[in-house]
Amino acid sequence: DCSDSERAAFEAGIKLGTIYHQFVGVPVSAENVDTLEKAIAAGSMAQPFVTDAKVKIDRSKLRKKVGQYDYVSLTGDMLDVSISIDYNGTRLDAGMRFVKDMDYPLMFVKRIQRRPG
Repeated sequence: DCSDSERAAFEAGIKLGTIYHQFVGVPVSAENVDTLEKAIAAGSMAQPFVTDAKVKIDRSKLRKKVGQYDYVSLTGDMLDVSISIDYNGTRLDAGMRFVKDMDYPLMFVKRIQRRPG
C-alpha cells in the first residue's frame, strides 16, 4: 500500500544495500579494479527494475602490489555508485557515496521523475 515513488525508492535501497553488503571485503587491486566495477554494475543490472548502474572504486585507496599476494579489501569509503530504477512509470536515480563529514557511506535519492499518464 505505497506509491510508485515509494516503491522505486525501496527498490533502489535494496539494490544499494546489496552492493554494499555483498562486495565490501572483496579483494581489490589495481589489476582487477576495472573488472570488479563492471561485475558489480552488471550484477545490479540483473535485478528487477534496474535500468542503469555505474560503479566507481576510488583508485587512490589502492596501492601497488608489494608482492604476488598483496591486495586491499574493498571498503565502503571506496565506493561511488549510481543506480536508476524504473518502476511503473516512475524513474528514480539514487546513489551511494562516502561522506567524510559523516564518516559514512551514505545511500540517497538523487531524483524522482514521474512520467505523465
